[in-house]
Amino acid sequence: MITIVAKNSIKQGKVEEFKALTEKLINESRKEKGNISYNLYQDANNSNVLTFIEEWESLDIIKSHNNSKHFTSIVPKFEDLQESQSEVNLYKKL
Repeated sequence: MITIVAKNSIKQGKVEEFKALTEKLINESRKEKGNISYNLYQDANNSNVLTFIEEWESLDIIKSHNNSKHFTSIVPKFEDLQESQSEVNLYKKL
């Protein structure tokens, strides 16, 4: 199992727009073969920080997800709403 933690720092006043964009991404990603979980979290101390925490069966499944229609059509739209590029880390459970 691989866990992805993708941290996003969103521009002031753009959080609701970002959250609205993520709805389809989350719903479609949860339907994908090999997805275990896919959630968006808001930092308790900084409401402009939103983080995806995802669990996938394998790296190959993640590659397929990253090439999916919903991913490639939605994720590029994040750029205009972000303060900086997403910080994405992949983890293996020990």
